[in-house]
Amino acid sequence: MSGHSQFKNIMYRKGAQDARKAKVFSKISREITVAVKEGGTDPESNARLRSALLSARSENMPKDNVDRAIKKAIGGDAGAEYFNVRYEGYGPGGVAIIVEALTDNKNRTASDVRSVFTKFGGNLGESNSVSFQFDRVGYVSYAKNVASEDDVFEAAIDAGADDMTADDENFEITCPMERLSVVRDKLIAKFGDPLEARIIWQPQNTISVDGDKAQTLFRLLEALEDNDDVQSVAANYETTE
Repeated sequence: MSGHSQFKNIMYRKGAQDARKAKVFSKISREITVAVKEGGTDPESNARLRSALLSARSENMPKDNVDRAIKKAIGGDAGAEYFNVRYEGYGPGGVAIIVEALTDNKNRTASDVRSVFTKFGGNLGESNSVSFQFDRVGYVSYAKNVASEDDVFEAAIDAGADDMTADDENFEITCPMERLSVVRDKLIAKFGDPLEARIIWQPQNTISVDGDKAQTLFRLLEALEDNDDVQSVAANYETTE
């Protein structure tokens, strides 16, 4: 079962590769620190930490960076307390957007996110103003060279997944949110570490955008992803060729 993924979190890569890597490493380090503070240092019993470590490996994040993030959490790090925050709104063409962030300053992050929405013709809404248009599901992705599409699909369904799609580069597997750990672990046993394994916002339906609206939407999403506090962005759009 293949097709264009409508719910994959979007990251637009720009600028120098080292600058992109530094930003990605910073976001993963923050996620590792918060995960350890919340659930301890054992990834087997801390699902959030396990997901963060998988992201670190998929991005080839140096072990020293990972160790520093863990030590930062264990040491208490009195200088920074991070909060999980979510913002919801609409972008060009009426596309619903959910932004998840980890921040040590809610006012700063809210102001930054609102500014991006305004700059690119969007509107930041109230809590739960668009989330009803999405479902929370487990998500696991693998590079397409891991195995054949039929083999990955069969293994995913056997592991308890609901569906699998394929784009040009990846296999994308979805499952009930509460089964993510089971599905992830069974797939790891067969194919090794995935590129990603986490809970995502999956749109129930998508809105078609093209032309100038699509270009403006892409710039909005890119600006959100470029914010240091933003961890993920979900949007219910599709583009027409």
